[in-house]
Amino acid sequence: MDHTQRFLKDLVDAHGAPGFEGHVARVMQGYLKDVGPITRDKLGSFICEKRGTSDGPRVMLAGHLDEVGFMVKSISKDGFVKFLPLGGWWGHVVLAQRLIIKTRKGDVLGVVGSKPPHELRDEDRKKVLEIREMFIDVGATSDWDARKRLDIRPGDPIIPDSPFAVMANPSVYLAKAWDNRIGCAMAAETARQLKGVAHPNTVFAVATVQEEVGLRGAQTSAFKIQPDVAFALDVGIAHDSPGTEGDEKLGGGPLIVVYDATSIPNRGLLDLVIDTAKRIKVPLQFESVERGGTDAGRIHVTGQGVPAISMGVPARYIHSHVSMIDRRDFDAAVKLLVALVKRLDKKTVAGLT
Repeated sequence: MDHTQRFLKDLVDAHGAPGFEGHVARVMQGYLKDVGPITRDKLGSFICEKRGTSDGPRVMLAGHLDEVGFMVKSISKDGFVKFLPLGGWWGHVVLAQRLIIKTRKGDVLGVVGSKPPHELRDEDRKKVLEIREMFIDVGATSDWDARKRLDIRPGDPIIPDSPFAVMANPSVYLAKAWDNRIGCAMAAETARQLKGVAHPNTVFAVATVQEEVGLRGAQTSAFKIQPDVAFALDVGIAHDSPGTEGDEKLGGGPLIVVYDATSIPNRGLLDLVIDTAKRIKVPLQFESVERGGTDAGRIHVTGQGVPAISMGVPARYIHSHVSMIDRRDFDAAVKLLVALVKRLDKKTVAGLT
């Protein structure tokens, strides 16, 4: 396991539901502590400043720390835990899955209860059970047992139990939370590769909080940084598995978002990305997203406006307990970001608007 793979593993194995991202931020801090000064905004977004040969332009590279998760809502008299979603979940991917409840005393393992097929009527088999109808079984015998002995309380965060794994193809990694630890890793690795390298700007490697519940940390961190140009780094949806439609695929290179429901990329910045990728022979894929968005949706309307674009790597099965990426796409995305940072001098950035 190389240094970068170890970092990726540590990131995805860390627990970070929206509003509870501290564990992941500590992993980022350990990786970037010798790169530049580290600060936080008042919501908890992580910011590492990598100074180049000029104070400006201010270049923001932003992934988000949080992953889709859940929160304890209530506990029944029999000790079963009712829960609510943090981020977008589809009921089909939740039943019978292992989860970890993060309590003050430590982690409590549970499983989402489900009925065996023998007890389902034909009409029940066709329905998607809503999360409000589900419960987590932690093995407790009563309300007292769950509350007092296990110390489970309403408001405790809940995380999928799904450790990092390398697939039979050694460049393909399986884990929870690639959405969006891979974006955080892209920002961090770009900053590390710029260590000791001259670049005509100041780079901010940012890992925002609470993206999955409303792009909240993007707004506060951008307000703190006041960037001149920004890259929102996130996963895209791969369409290379059965039943999907589209050209985006694992191993096909970084994804550029040409449209989503929250932002349209700055045209000059889009042209610069495409031109730079061509120069360094990095293949690109393009994605449009009619529902949903990225941190670019908040960053680009900060202050008087910020030229911004969303880019990342394709992933399969996001917003579930497991997702899959190809390490080659990550490496290519970092190579592209390093090349872009080196081109973003004052004249180039001024010409974007």
